[in-house]
Amino acid sequence: MEGKIQIDSQTIADELHSASIHLLRKLRREDESSGLSAPRLSALSVIVFGGPVTLGDLAAAEQVRPPTMTRIVNALEGQGLVIKKKDAEDGRSTRLIATAAGKKLLMEGRERRVRSLTRQITALSLEEQRALQRATRILKEIVRIL
Repeated sequence: MEGKIQIDSQTIADELHSASIHLLRKLRREDESSGLSAPRLSALSVIVFGGPVTLGDLAAAEQVRPPTMTRIVNALEGQGLVIKKKDAEDGRSTRLIATAAGKKLLMEGRERRVRSLTRQITALSLEEQRALQRATRILKEIVRIL
């Protein structure tokens, strides 16, 4: 392989993993003003963007046990952010649905995080912004494949 540059994919993966975690942690600071804990916000996000879900599906998506998710959902319901509704096709099953207040709270948080990130991106050079735009497309493809 003379003349070709070798790229260490593992090093790139390690750096990307670290940068992703740090980015999410820093952006999560914007969520403090929502008044919800990270687990409640995460569960609400699955309900808002995943549509009506069962408690079991939500627990699986959040990688927690059903009793833990029951406590989270009960708190969200108590705050008027989700409602429980009997499944029309299977009366034994209950679906969790985000209320308008739940959707609004989640979208406001997203807007705060995007505004924060926008400020940082705006400070980059045009060349860096273009590179980040290309990298974002690649990341979306990686996520789609995973």
